[in-house]
Amino acid sequence: MGGGDGLEQALVELQELAERLRRECPWDRAQTARTIVPHTVEEAYEVADAAVAGDDTKLLDELGDLLFQTVFLALLLEEQGAGDLAEVARVINAKLVRRHPHVFGDAELATPAAVKGRWEEIKREQESREGVFHHVPETLPALLHARKVQRRAASTGFDWADAVGPLAKVREEAEELAAEIGAVGAPAPETEPSPQVFGEVGDLLFTVVNLARALNVDPELALRATSGRFVERVERAVELAAREGREWRALDLEEQDRYYRLAKEALA
Repeated sequence: MGGGDGLEQALVELQELAERLRRECPWDRAQTARTIVPHTVEEAYEVADAAVAGDDTKLLDELGDLLFQTVFLALLLEEQGAGDLAEVARVINAKLVRRHPHVFGDAELATPAAVKGRWEEIKREQESREGVFHHVPETLPALLHARKVQRRAASTGFDWADAVGPLAKVREEAEELAAEIGAVGAPAPETEPSPQVFGEVGDLLFTVVNLARALNVDPELALRATSGRFVERVERAVELAAREGREWRALDLEEQDRYYRLAKEALA
């Protein structure tokens, strides 16, 4: 299993390729960890897109891009004398063994929830992770940041028992937002909202993330999928209108909505 010598050879060749690019390519020579990381994040999202789409061929390709990011960043560490790819592998190997005592030790954990709970305990007890919100990167996208802090709070027992609670809270926050809009009015286009409306929208979004978490839905991936469907439907609606000799931008909202509904049916 795992490819054996073939895997080792492939990784060595990739490491050597990264080293050659670092020596001979002007662009690669100029990079630092800070300049590379935005590309790393982009590649991670492309991996996620391929996985969600169920496109195995694309996933294979995107995983290669992400793996190269790891190899290149490890090479930068090596140049600074701070570690290398082998050390990266050893560190994650040791960490995963440590955090899976039910696999590599005598602990008995029968459910995913129990494994997750013990995982958090190990981080606090053995890895000196202090405070409730330890190691929450501020650079995470807002939806993922919200989910991360909610998970940290949940690990201390501060969480809803099931999805009923956050669903009710979503309704409550939506009503509060509607009441605030009714009181101060919606802002004109391209103007700042009132602080109250700003806060209520944030509360609603945070609560929707909590509901998504309770339903085992990744809010970032779910929203991206919905955005993708919206783009596809609008583009098809524009196409349907053009087939009838009509310019999308010249249509009123009612007509645009009619074509949108037709597009939705066609793509169902």
